[in-house]
Amino acid sequence: MSESAPTPTVIVLSEDDAGERIDRVLARRCPEFSRSALQRWIEQGRVEQAGEVVSRRTKAQGGAEVSIHPAPPESMSAEPQEIPLEVLFEDAHLIVLDKPAGLVVHPAPGHPDGTLVNALLYHAKVQGGDDPLRPGIVHRLDKDTSGVMVVAKTPQAHERLVEMFQQHELERAYLAIVVGRPPHSITYDTFHGRHPAHRKKFTSRSDRGRRAVTHLETVELLHGSALVRCYLETGRTHQIRVHLAEHGYPVLADPLYGKSIGDPRLRRASTELGRQALHGALLAFAHPVTSEEMRFETEPPEDFQQALSALRG
Repeated sequence: MSESAPTPTVIVLSEDDAGERIDRVLARRCPEFSRSALQRWIEQGRVEQAGEVVSRRTKAQGGAEVSIHPAPPESMSAEPQEIPLEVLFEDAHLIVLDKPAGLVVHPAPGHPDGTLVNALLYHAKVQGGDDPLRPGIVHRLDKDTSGVMVVAKTPQAHERLVEMFQQHELERAYLAIVVGRPPHSITYDTFHGRHPAHRKKFTSRSDRGRRAVTHLETVELLHGSALVRCYLETGRTHQIRVHLAEHGYPVLADPLYGKSIGDPRLRRASTELGRQALHGALLAFAHPVTSEEMRFETEPPEDFQQALSALRG
């Protein structure tokens, strides 16, 4: 490839792959890439099998080496966009808001705009950090997780808030509906890192990685499930979802870490919800500039509440 690009990914096809269309094989074998991205790179001549550029109709050859040359990431900038925000608190230093499910926090490949950052830039001047796509961002919630977030408006507030998150000086609690019957209370204290086979996933089943600690309390038993509150001592990517799933209690409707559900009533609640039943219910911290104690709690949104109602009684 003539332009600067990420390091190529190289895989060796198995005999089981032989005869199948190459784009389908790669979509299965390379879950770290979306199928649309793989098809686009094939059309751009960025995929080779046994040294030959392939087309989407090329058949896989058992034992052949396939090289994937991802395209360089597109340059992006965060622009203000008029997107509604539910602001819980705001002063000259920070904004606290209740993020809705479905809203991506910051621009990234696949989500160049329509994000929380775009909304914040329209609402106020947010600053801090070295990444122009994440001004003011000190932590994030997954796209389909709702709940309380704090965002810095000044470099001073950003620096102190980042330090507070690193030192675990904030109180954070999440509500989740989980499949199964978890213990009344338990603490998960594990390592946390990338899954060795599924690059979009993380795992706690490792003897290396960063420490991850989640304290779980069961709030209410439901039909084939339970409402739980999880207190975070650390804040790793997908931490709660990983801890719950890998200990046998996946978050309801979690598309990445969930499992198939046999019970019709539970399956219907999961389908109607259509996203992981996870809500950041509590965020408490000392103001990064004034040191005033601040505490924000919100109730889960309507879709979460409907799932709860469907599983009660």
